[in-house]
Amino acid sequence: MNWKDTPTRTIDVNGVSFAYRELGTDSAVPVVFLHHFTAVLDDWDPRVIDGIAAHHRVIAFDNRGIGATGSSVPHTVDEMGSDAIAFIRALGLEKVDLFGFSLGGGVAQMVALQAPDLVRRMVLAGTGPKGGGGINEIVKVVAIAYLKAALTLSDPRNFLFFPRDAEGKRAAKDYFKRLKERTTGRDKRISLQATGAQLIAIRAAGNSKPDDLSAITQPVFVVNGDNDLMVSSSNSADMARRLPNAQLMIYPDSGHGGIFQYHEQFVPKVLEFLQH
Repeated sequence: MNWKDTPTRTIDVNGVSFAYRELGTDSAVPVVFLHHFTAVLDDWDPRVIDGIAAHHRVIAFDNRGIGATGSSVPHTVDEMGSDAIAFIRALGLEKVDLFGFSLGGGVAQMVALQAPDLVRRMVLAGTGPKGGGGINEIVKVVAIAYLKAALTLSDPRNFLFFPRDAEGKRAAKDYFKRLKERTTGRDKRISLQATGAQLIAIRAAGNSKPDDLSAITQPVFVVNGDNDLMVSSSNSADMARRLPNAQLMIYPDSGHGGIFQYHEQFVPKVLEFLQH
């Protein structure tokens, strides 16, 4: 089964109905996907999900207050991490690999810090550490992108995820085409309340005291583009330096969505990383 045909399921987590999708080959340690600012299940790139699901059990979900999951979005990344832990444990899982993109990468770090025994390996893409320089500027960056999107009747991720050169525009067009492959059973869009709460959490994380990343001893694959407007690529490099067991990959001529622009190269790297 491919991502575009995977049914949405629900599970009760402490009285809240969590929406999730599960696919792939049975593997001893499943890969749990944690998503970006404003994203719901349908915003995962099918090429990335299907590529990893060809060799692993993959689980993607809407965290609290997102998409079809009930309740409301918490105002801190720490709480988002606690919610993710509760969801993973509600599925009866004792060990997982985490794939965190953007805000999801921040949540993944919280999971690893709060429940280290739960995590085997992590992929952190387009993300940085708490207290990273410039992260609290995200409101301004997002506002400009949304304004440009409104003026051009387009998706703001055109401006946030991809360079505005010919190659970047082509990559963006291909990415949005892939996101539309699922035609039935699509997820609910994110609410305005949820969007606002996520922004509050992101700004708070940017202004927070840095976490002691030396406590995360699991292997971590850190990835970004070389010109990320949302999370400075230097923050990803700084995070990789502070993690005791990290490897860093920076893709050229790309931005926040570098892993989608370079999905053909990225997916094999992730599979190799998760094999060990």
